[in-house]
Amino acid sequence: MHTINMMMGAATFRYPALAPPLAPSGRLSTAKWKVQVASSSPPSSTATAEADVVVVGSGIGGLCCAGLLARYEQDVLVVESHDRPGGAAHSFDIKGYKFDSGPSVFSGLQSKGSQPNPLAQVLDALGESIPCATYDSWDVYIPEGDFRFRVGPTEFLKLSYLQDLEKYAGPNAVQEWKKLMDAILPLSTAAMALPPLSIRGDFGVLSTAAVRYAPSLIKSFVQMGGPFGAKKLSRPFSEILDGLDIKDPFIRNWIDLWSFIFSGLKTNGVISQEMVYMLAEWYKPGSCLEFPNHGSAAIVDALVRGLEKFGGRISLRSHVEKIVVENGRAIGVKLRSGQFIRAKKAVVSNASMWDTLRLLPKDVIPKSYSDKIKTTPQCESFMHLHLGIDAEGIRDDLGIHHVVVNDWERGVDAEQNVVLVSVPSVLSPDMAPPGKHVLHAYIPGTEPFELWEGLERTSPEYRKLKAERSEVIWKAVERVLGEGFRREKCEVKLVGSPLTHRRYLRRHRGTFGPALEAGKESFPGSSTPIPQLFCCGDSTFPGIGIPAVAASGAIAANSLVSVSQHSQLLDAIGI
Repeated sequence: MHTINMMMGAATFRYPALAPPLAPSGRLSTAKWKVQVASSSPPSSTATAEADVVVVGSGIGGLCCAGLLARYEQDVLVVESHDRPGGAAHSFDIKGYKFDSGPSVFSGLQSKGSQPNPLAQVLDALGESIPCATYDSWDVYIPEGDFRFRVGPTEFLKLSYLQDLEKYAGPNAVQEWKKLMDAILPLSTAAMALPPLSIRGDFGVLSTAAVRYAPSLIKSFVQMGGPFGAKKLSRPFSEILDGLDIKDPFIRNWIDLWSFIFSGLKTNGVISQEMVYMLAEWYKPGSCLEFPNHGSAAIVDALVRGLEKFGGRISLRSHVEKIVVENGRAIGVKLRSGQFIRAKKAVVSNASMWDTLRLLPKDVIPKSYSDKIKTTPQCESFMHLHLGIDAEGIRDDLGIHHVVVNDWERGVDAEQNVVLVSVPSVLSPDMAPPGKHVLHAYIPGTEPFELWEGLERTSPEYRKLKAERSEVIWKAVERVLGEGFRREKCEVKLVGSPLTHRRYLRRHRGTFGPALEAGKESFPGSSTPIPQLFCCGDSTFPGIGIPAVAASGAIAANSLVSVSQHSQLLDAIGI
């Protein structure tokens, strides 16, 4: 088993990415998930597996797609290279510390009905729920100073909260923020008029979406001023800011920061609908943020439960070597073991567009499709720091989430400039041993892969570069935790690089996803030029982020069943 070694004194810690979790006895165990491991028999064997739909990859998008297909009474099999499901949202344990590998900011997970959160809608369809802790604040560390940011309709403007907005911003900042929030309301009504679960990738969408929700769509259309107003939602959010004459540098930097954190793009590239949804969710009355009890593993577990409840299957440690195409159609997958798994109806790839391309035989790929993918710009990669620390001496008012910005002038998308720090054990104490904290800090999508390309993971050069490039994260952690924190007191230290992302998450060049700017380019839909091959995940519409990939999985699943089945599901969950 290849591992990445992290030294702390005499102890060695590794990202446990390619081995099943250990049972209390120390023996290998996969009891956490009901796992159907694919046979290693060759394609000619009578034991050849098959399913109506084979889903490649168990990221959030893949699990949402597979779960809904099972709910639609399709025979679905998920094949996953890793020894645990979840993709970039998987979790792992070391010495009693439960680490999330990826997302940690959530909202709307417990909402029901026609709410705009696609993941909540999928969970509702699967009859699953996720207990969550709620909170309403982040700690922010910027060049102007440190403060605690709270969600809610008036919190941004409270002097008792920000102490003095004009200390950080210009004299017109309060008026500009109010103007923006006043404009967001009608836009948000339109952005949320269409439940994400109603969308499909064919003309059936006219029935499941356009006709079904015509009254609310027409009302929103009128409120926005007709075609011109409605078009705003598909344009870059910066155009809305410019149209409202929002000029205060602090306000613009603030919104750029959150846009980049959640989409990988600043406001001049992010689609307005995404930002309108986020701002409306965060600044509406009674708004709060949520953290799943036990971390992102709780989301993955709920999706796997839902999948299996309706007869779906998941096969871990089943690395797909290629997608098999016969007579121009995708007919299944071939595993590294040599086994062929037939897909009677479709193959759905939850891999990135670049990794999906690599799985296809070169002679069946239309040149235009291949060229489009190869020339699609990519977001950069990540640096990660996973720590297990003693809580003694750490400040009592420690929050769960923190964002550190070193220099506004460089831009929030500049490398080594923005660091996010999450301490989930603040809200979910079971994620760390008693009296301890689990911490995940990372540089979000700004680490150039080129710096790491060609390095051997066991080489002194690689270790040296990791130490150099993680230093900015360590300094951010020290700023967040205060004087009581000492690096040498960490019980677990793990440093992840773009090579970690590439190897353990199967991400092409460790990328965050496609860097497609609104107004210039758009995310492709779930269908491909190869019949019976579909895609979902952050390389497809709507794009990057947990809500977006959940929606992409739902769109792919909906596209594979009849309009009648789709409509019946919408009726069943009350949307």
